[in-house]
Amino acid sequence: MAGIIRPMCILLIAAVLAMAVAPRGEAAIGCGTVVSYLNPCLPYVTNKGPLGSCCGGVKGLYGAAQTAQDRQSVCSCLKSLAGSYKDVDLNKAAGLPGQCGVNIPYKISPSTDCSKVN
Repeated sequence: MAGIIRPMCILLIAAVLAMAVAPRGEAAIGCGTVVSYLNPCLPYVTNKGPLGSCCGGVKGLYGAAQTAQDRQSVCSCLKSLAGSYKDVDLNKAAGLPGQCGVNIPYKISPSTDCSKVN
């Protein structure tokens, strides 16, 4: 079960970091990619470890989401996983962009309308 929760938490964290993603469609960034980038953030957002190498993943994901479709896709992926895991600190997840020096033009939240992300 822990093996399933970890990727889901990572996706939730990615939403917090990369809500600058486009809607579904032909986006190049899928949920698996989001999880890969944000996996190092899981200990931090679950209050089980330090920030560590999380910022490298956050910055990498931010850089990879080049188009509005990419950003909306990342947003949607993160939102779908956000409500699935109770052990993720949503405030820490939402604060990751700022912690990592990444400026995104929207609030990372389960209530964010990903279709409006540019």
